[in-house]
Formats: sequence, structure tokens, C-alpha cells
Amino acid sequence: MAVYRLFKNKAFEPEIIATMTAAYTQVCQALGVSDRDRLQADAVAKKVIEFAQRGERDPARLREHVLQALQL
Repeated sequence: MAVYRLFKNKAFEPEIIATMTAAYTQVCQALGVSDRDRLQADAVAKKVIEFAQRGERDPARLREHVLQALQL
């Protein structure tokens, strides 16, 4: 999974990484982004990280924040 490459070097607890991974997967599915499209997948992952760093821990809200940010 491409997202793990970006998440693994960040300071997050395992539970948060699981939440972030779930949000990443759901956003990618909603937007039709494949792990093979590294630029788009990385953009999704970076937004997930950004909102998680801001303190968002609810998986549904994290997903919605990322979707809104990427659909502008």
C-alpha cells in the first residue's frame, strides 16, 4: 500500500495510523484514485496526514475533510 510509505515516518500512534489508512482508502475509492497513480495517491495521503496533524481523529470527519479539500 502506497500510503504506508508516507505514514511510517510520521509520529502517530498505531490506532491513528489505522484511522488514517482507512480514511485514505475511502477517499481514494471515492475519487477513483489507484495506488498506481502515485501523484494522486500521494496527494490524498498528504491531505490525510495534514488533517491528522491538526488533530482530527474521527475517521468519518477525517475522510470528509480530505474529500472537501481535494474537490476544490
